[in-house]
Amino acid sequence: MRLSETCAIVTGGASGLGAATAEYLRKSGARVAILDRDARGADFAEIIGAAFFETDVTQEDSTLAAMRGARAAMGQINVCINCAGIMTAAKTVSQGAAHDLAVFRRTIEVNLVGTFNTLRLAAAEMAANRPNRDTGERGVIVNTASVAAYEGQKGQVAYAASKAAVAGMTLPLARDLSAQNIRVCAIAPGVFGTPTMRGLPGSVQQDLTADIPYPRRMGEPVEFARLVGTIIETAYLNGEVIRLDGALRMG
Repeated sequence: MRLSETCAIVTGGASGLGAATAEYLRKSGARVAILDRDARGADFAEIIGAAFFETDVTQEDSTLAAMRGARAAMGQINVCINCAGIMTAAKTVSQGAAHDLAVFRRTIEVNLVGTFNTLRLAAAEMAANRPNRDTGERGVIVNTASVAAYEGQKGQVAYAASKAAVAGMTLPLARDLSAQNIRVCAIAPGVFGTPTMRGLPGSVQQDLTADIPYPRRMGEPVEFARLVGTIIETAYLNGEVIRLDGALRMG
Protein backbone atom coordinates (compact mmCIF):
# COMPACT_ATOMS: atom_id res chain seq x y z
CA MET A 1 0.00 0.00 0.00
CA ARG A 2 1.34 3.41 -0.90
CA LEU A 3 1.64 5.91 1.95
CA SER A 4 0.08 8.57 -0.26
CA GLU A 5 -3.06 6.40 -0.45
CA THR A 6 -3.16 5.71 3.28
CA CYS A 7 -6.11 6.78 5.43
CA ALA A 8 -4.86 5.96 8.92
CA ILE A 9 -6.19 6.11 12.42
CA VAL A 10 -3.49 6.42 15.10
CA THR A 11 -4.46 5.73 18.70
CA GLY A 12 -2.35 7.46 21.31
CA GLY A 13 -1.40 9.86 18.53
CA ALA A 14 -1.24 12.95 20.73
CA SER A 15 2.21 12.15 22.13
CA GLY A 16 5.21 9.85 22.02
CA LEU A 17 5.48 7.13 19.39
CA GLY A 18 1.92 7.77 18.22
CA ALA A 19 2.57 11.45 17.59
CA ALA A 20 5.77 10.68 15.69
CA THR A 21 3.89 8.17 13.56
CA ALA A 22 1.00 10.52 12.84
CA GLU A 23 3.38 13.29 11.82
CA TYR A 24 5.50 10.98 9.64
CA LEU A 25 2.47 9.65 7.81
CA ARG A 26 1.14 13.15 7.19
CA LYS A 27 4.51 14.26 5.79
CA SER A 28 4.38 11.20 3.52
CA GLY A 29 1.06 12.29 2.06
CA ALA A 30 -1.28 10.12 4.12
CA ARG A 31 -4.55 11.21 5.63
CA VAL A 32 -4.53 10.77 9.40
CA ALA A 33 -7.04 10.75 12.24
CA ILE A 34 -5.68 10.85 15.79
CA LEU A 35 -7.64 9.04 18.53
CA ASP A 36 -6.54 9.97 22.05
CA ARG A 37 -7.97 10.62 25.51
CA ASP A 38 -5.92 13.79 25.80
CA ALA A 39 -8.00 16.63 24.37
CA ARG A 40 -4.79 18.62 23.90
CA GLY A 41 -4.15 16.32 20.97
CA ALA A 42 -6.51 18.50 18.97
CA ASP A 43 -3.85 21.24 18.87
CA PHE A 44 -1.21 18.83 17.62
CA ALA A 45 -3.61 17.44 15.03
CA GLU A 46 -4.27 20.93 13.74
CA ILE A 47 -0.54 21.62 13.43
CA ILE A 48 0.12 18.54 11.29
CA GLY A 49 -3.17 18.69 9.38
CA ALA A 50 -4.84 15.65 10.90
CA ALA A 51 -8.32 15.04 12.25
CA PHE A 52 -8.75 14.50 16.00
CA PHE A 53 -11.27 12.53 18.02
CA GLU A 54 -11.19 12.43 21.81
CA THR A 55 -11.44 8.71 22.46
CA ASP A 56 -11.30 6.17 25.26
CA VAL A 57 -10.11 3.05 23.45
CA THR A 58 -11.35 0.83 26.27
CA GLN A 59 -14.95 1.90 25.62
CA GLU A 60 -16.85 0.51 22.65
CA ASP A 61 -19.18 3.48 22.15
CA SER A 62 -16.37 6.03 22.32
CA THR A 63 -14.18 4.12 19.88
CA LEU A 64 -17.03 3.37 17.48
CA ALA A 65 -17.98 7.06 17.37
CA ALA A 66 -14.37 8.00 16.66
CA MET A 67 -14.16 5.37 13.93
CA ARG A 68 -17.24 6.76 12.21
CA GLY A 69 -15.89 10.28 12.51
CA ALA A 70 -12.54 9.24 11.07
CA ARG A 71 -14.20 7.52 8.13
CA ALA A 72 -16.27 10.62 7.43
CA ALA A 73 -13.19 12.85 7.65
CA MET A 74 -10.93 10.70 5.47
CA GLY A 75 -13.36 8.90 3.18
CA GLN A 76 -12.28 5.47 4.39
CA ILE A 77 -10.00 3.71 6.90
CA ASN A 78 -7.35 1.41 5.45
CA VAL A 79 -4.66 1.59 8.15
CA CYS A 80 -4.91 1.28 11.94
CA ILE A 81 -1.90 2.05 14.14
CA ASN A 82 -2.37 1.23 17.82
CA CYS A 83 0.00 3.22 20.05
CA ALA A 84 -2.33 3.97 22.98
CA GLY A 85 -1.01 2.45 26.17
CA ILE A 86 0.06 2.94 29.76
CA MET A 87 3.06 1.75 31.76
CA THR A 88 2.78 0.76 35.39
CA ALA A 89 5.42 -0.39 37.88
CA ALA A 90 4.65 -2.68 40.80
CA LYS A 91 6.08 -5.95 42.08
CA THR A 92 3.85 -8.95 42.72
CA VAL A 93 4.54 -8.53 46.43
CA SER A 94 6.17 -5.41 47.82
CA GLN A 95 6.73 -4.65 51.51
CA GLY A 96 4.36 -7.47 52.37
CA ALA A 97 1.51 -6.13 50.23
CA ALA A 98 0.14 -7.86 47.13
CA HIS A 99 0.09 -6.16 43.73
CA ASP A 100 -2.95 -3.88 43.39
CA LEU A 101 -5.44 -5.88 41.31
CA ALA A 102 -7.09 -2.72 39.99
CA VAL A 103 -3.74 -1.54 38.58
CA PHE A 104 -3.19 -4.89 36.88
CA ARG A 105 -6.69 -4.87 35.40
CA ARG A 106 -6.35 -1.29 34.17
CA THR A 107 -3.04 -2.05 32.44
CA ILE A 108 -4.57 -5.04 30.64
CA GLU A 109 -7.69 -3.04 29.82
CA VAL A 110 -5.82 -0.19 28.14
CA ASN A 111 -2.89 -2.00 26.53
CA LEU A 112 -4.59 -5.20 25.43
CA VAL A 113 -8.36 -4.75 25.42
CA GLY A 114 -8.05 -1.20 24.06
CA THR A 115 -5.83 -2.43 21.25
CA PHE A 116 -8.20 -5.24 20.32
CA ASN A 117 -11.28 -3.03 20.63
CA THR A 118 -9.83 -0.53 18.17
CA LEU A 119 -8.45 -3.01 15.66
CA ARG A 120 -11.62 -5.12 15.52
CA LEU A 121 -13.72 -2.06 14.68
CA ALA A 122 -11.11 -0.83 12.20
CA ALA A 123 -10.99 -4.27 10.57
CA ALA A 124 -14.73 -4.22 10.06
CA GLU A 125 -14.34 -0.86 8.30
CA MET A 126 -11.48 -2.20 6.18
CA ALA A 127 -13.39 -5.30 5.16
CA ALA A 128 -15.83 -3.06 3.27
CA ASN A 129 -13.03 -1.34 1.32
CA ARG A 130 -12.45 -2.02 -2.34
CA PRO A 131 -9.17 -3.95 -2.80
CA ASN A 132 -6.41 -1.56 -3.85
CA ARG A 133 -5.15 -1.69 -7.42
CA ASP A 134 -1.54 -2.60 -6.64
CA THR A 135 -1.73 -5.51 -4.20
CA GLY A 136 -5.43 -6.23 -3.70
CA GLU A 137 -5.23 -5.52 0.03
CA ARG A 138 -7.99 -3.77 1.93
CA GLY A 139 -6.11 -2.72 5.03
CA VAL A 140 -3.11 -2.88 7.35
CA ILE A 141 -3.07 -3.04 11.15
CA VAL A 142 0.07 -2.30 13.19
CA ASN A 143 0.00 -2.85 16.95
CA THR A 144 2.58 -1.83 19.56
CA ALA A 145 4.05 -4.59 21.72
CA SER A 146 7.34 -4.18 23.63
CA VAL A 147 10.58 -6.00 24.35
CA ALA A 148 9.03 -6.41 27.81
CA ALA A 149 6.82 -9.05 26.19
CA TYR A 150 9.92 -11.25 26.08
CA GLU A 151 12.20 -9.91 28.83
CA GLY A 152 9.99 -8.19 31.35
CA GLN A 153 11.83 -6.59 34.25
CA LYS A 154 11.08 -6.49 37.97
CA GLY A 155 7.92 -4.52 38.57
CA GLN A 156 6.70 -5.01 34.99
CA VAL A 157 4.41 -7.98 35.51
CA ALA A 158 1.24 -6.13 34.41
CA TYR A 159 2.90 -4.28 31.54
CA ALA A 160 4.79 -7.35 30.31
CA ALA A 161 1.64 -9.47 30.43
CA SER A 162 -0.30 -6.92 28.38
CA LYS A 163 2.43 -6.59 25.75
CA ALA A 164 3.03 -10.34 25.54
CA ALA A 165 -0.66 -10.71 24.73
CA VAL A 166 -0.40 -8.07 22.01
CA ALA A 167 2.53 -9.98 20.50
CA GLY A 168 0.74 -13.29 20.89
CA MET A 169 -2.40 -12.27 19.05
CA THR A 170 -0.50 -11.02 15.98
CA LEU A 171 -0.44 -14.28 14.04
CA PRO A 172 -4.03 -15.34 14.87
CA LEU A 173 -5.24 -11.91 13.79
CA ALA A 174 -3.32 -12.15 10.52
CA ARG A 175 -4.84 -15.56 9.89
CA ASP A 176 -8.34 -14.43 10.85
CA LEU A 177 -8.22 -11.41 8.56
CA SER A 178 -6.50 -13.01 5.60
CA ALA A 179 -9.88 -13.71 3.99
CA GLN A 180 -10.51 -9.94 3.97
CA ASN A 181 -7.03 -9.16 2.54
CA ILE A 182 -6.05 -7.33 5.74
CA ARG A 183 -2.50 -7.63 7.07
CA VAL A 184 -1.53 -7.48 10.76
CA CYS A 185 1.91 -6.86 12.27
CA ALA A 186 3.26 -5.62 15.58
CA ILE A 187 6.35 -3.68 16.58
CA ALA A 188 8.16 -4.46 19.83
CA PRO A 189 10.17 -1.32 20.65
CA GLY A 190 13.00 -1.22 23.14
CA VAL A 191 14.10 1.93 24.96
CA PHE A 192 12.81 4.94 23.04
CA GLY A 193 13.38 8.64 23.53
CA THR A 194 9.82 9.70 24.08
CA PRO A 195 9.23 12.95 26.02
CA THR A 196 8.66 10.89 29.17
CA MET A 197 11.98 9.07 28.83
CA ARG A 198 13.88 12.23 27.86
CA GLY A 199 12.57 13.83 31.03
CA LEU A 200 14.42 11.34 33.24
CA PRO A 201 17.74 12.33 34.86
CA GLY A 202 20.76 11.86 32.61
CA SER A 203 22.20 9.14 34.84
CA VAL A 204 18.99 7.12 34.55
CA GLN A 205 19.01 7.48 30.76
CA GLN A 206 22.62 6.25 30.69
CA ASP A 207 21.70 3.21 32.77
CA LEU A 208 18.82 2.39 30.43
CA THR A 209 21.03 2.46 27.35
CA ALA A 210 24.19 0.90 28.80
CA ASP A 211 23.34 -2.64 27.66
CA ILE A 212 22.21 -1.77 24.13
CA PRO A 213 24.82 -3.29 21.75
CA TYR A 214 24.47 -0.83 18.87
CA PRO A 215 23.64 1.93 18.45
CA ARG A 216 24.06 2.59 22.17
CA ARG A 217 21.35 5.17 22.54
CA MET A 218 17.61 5.45 22.86
CA GLY A 219 15.62 4.85 19.74
CA GLU A 220 14.20 7.94 18.06
CA PRO A 221 10.39 8.01 17.75
CA VAL A 222 10.74 8.76 14.04
CA GLU A 223 12.55 5.41 13.65
CA PHE A 224 9.45 3.70 14.98
CA ALA A 225 7.35 5.77 12.57
CA ARG A 226 9.54 4.79 9.61
CA LEU A 227 9.11 1.12 10.46
CA VAL A 228 5.35 1.63 10.50
CA GLY A 229 5.68 3.13 7.02
CA THR A 230 7.74 0.16 5.85
CA ILE A 231 5.12 -2.29 7.12
CA ILE A 232 2.37 -0.37 5.33
CA GLU A 233 4.31 -0.37 2.06
CA THR A 234 5.55 -3.99 2.15
CA ALA A 235 2.65 -6.22 1.10
CA TYR A 236 4.38 -9.50 1.93
CA LEU A 237 5.00 -8.51 5.54
CA ASN A 238 2.24 -10.11 7.61
CA GLY A 239 1.75 -11.86 10.94
CA GLU A 240 5.12 -10.71 12.25
CA VAL A 241 6.28 -9.09 15.50
CA ILE A 242 9.34 -6.95 14.72
CA ARG A 243 11.75 -5.99 17.49
CA LEU A 244 13.14 -2.47 17.20
CA ASP A 245 15.71 -2.28 19.96
CA GLY A 246 19.33 -2.00 18.81
CA ALA A 247 19.80 -5.73 19.60
CA LEU A 248 18.95 -5.17 23.26
CA ARG A 249 18.20 -8.31 25.26
CA MET A 250 17.39 -7.37 28.82
CA GLY A 251 18.82 -9.56 31.54
